[in-house]
Amino acid sequence: MLDVVLVAARSVESGTDVPGRVEIRQGGSAANTAKWLGRLGVAVQLVCSIGRDGAGRSLVTQLERDGVMVHARRIAGSRTGRIGVLVAPGGERSFIADRRAADLLAPDDLREEWFERLSLLHVPIYSLLGEPLGRAGRRAIQLARAHGALVSLDLASIGPMLAGGRRSARQLVADVHADVLFATEAEAQALLGRYAADGLLEFAEVVVVKRGDRGARVVARRPSPAASVGAEIEPEPMPPIAFDVATPTVLATDTTGAGDAFDAGFIAGWLAARAAGRPLADGLHRATLSGHRAAARHLAGPRVELPAG
Repeated sequence: MLDVVLVAARSVESGTDVPGRVEIRQGGSAANTAKWLGRLGVAVQLVCSIGRDGAGRSLVTQLERDGVMVHARRIAGSRTGRIGVLVAPGGERSFIADRRAADLLAPDDLREEWFERLSLLHVPIYSLLGEPLGRAGRRAIQLARAHGALVSLDLASIGPMLAGGRRSARQLVADVHADVLFATEAEAQALLGRYAADGLLEFAEVVVVKRGDRGARVVARRPSPAASVGAEIEPEPMPPIAFDVATPTVLATDTTGAGDAFDAGFIAGWLAARAAGRPLADGLHRATLSGHRAAARHLAGPRVELPAG
């Protein structure tokens, strides 16, 4: 997706101009996460659909420079998707989505060889919504699971998630059977009807609640203890692992994409911890710190502008 970011220097006034910045950047939740995985040295693929236009070509080129292998279906007669991001002086963001070609990826566009030797498939909830994209997202999960891969899901945005109602959203998330679920506090509350991070363990093995400048809350199911041979009573389930990780505040007027960078850092750290055989709690703590570092790098680094195409 192409991000068109409008950063107002003061409150927007109806019917007149206000000073500020207008920037055109590489965007899209999945693409942002892929970009940061590439920058962190992880072998990563992005599966997407774009228009046959300059914007699409520019976006693919930029991702490839970051080490991402891009599998892009180019849709004739449809523009590459765009997101309008309005950043208020206090940093609050509002979005206008013009998804166009982004929603036109179909299940038949997927190739099974992309999912061979895969460690993890990361899916923003956008990839489970719309048609035919939603069916393609579910097919991708099936292919990933068939090849033994883990699956992570980011709730990403309250409006699209709840477009069909809370019951539909809960079923959609439950059907993923995610190994890792990422959410903000607001997204968790929207899905559950209340805020309780451990309530999200209904949907995933590991839950990471992103809390902005207050760090992150992590909860995870503990492996169930094995029953003794001949025991008549099943052992009671262990209480979940739960901890907070706080990090130094990074001042930023525009946090667009920071959550996706956090996802990338967490995924990279978690896969490394699993490969090293680290205990669950230690691995999750390391992964969370890795996520914070990636988000901080994103906020502190320069924002590369792209041609509009």
